[in-house]
Amino acid sequence: MMWDTKKIGLWGEATALSYLEQNGFKRLQTRYCSRYGEIDLIVEGNGTILFVEVKVRRSLRYGNASESITITKQRKIIKTAYVFLEEYPVYESYDLRFDAICIQIKQQVAKPILQDFSLLNYDLEWIQDAFNLDEV
Repeated sequence: MMWDTKKIGLWGEATALSYLEQNGFKRLQTRYCSRYGEIDLIVEGNGTILFVEVKVRRSLRYGNASESITITKQRKIIKTAYVFLEEYPVYESYDLRFDAICIQIKQQVAKPILQDFSLLNYDLEWIQDAFNLDEV
């Protein structure tokens, strides 16, 4: 069975957004795009804007999910965050944070599960301050 990366990616973003909302954050944008790249989730809570990269992994063969957020990817996210702030200057005074939510699927995925993602068994890790402006 072919793994539908787009479908599972959308599921991962929805799962991450739900998790953030349960933790008091409000959705501002999903899949925000600029000429530099895309930010999966932009949420706000307590005067802080989170720019969130969501990664879903089925195995550790290529490392864990957080390791796949390269310096190049971080730079693209930061540049895109600046574009967002230019487009929505109301958020300029907010604290900014770059987080990652990594979802590790814990089983082999059978065809029925690809039709109903609620059957997935996974671990979710929320990495706050996954990277910052000083590191890139």
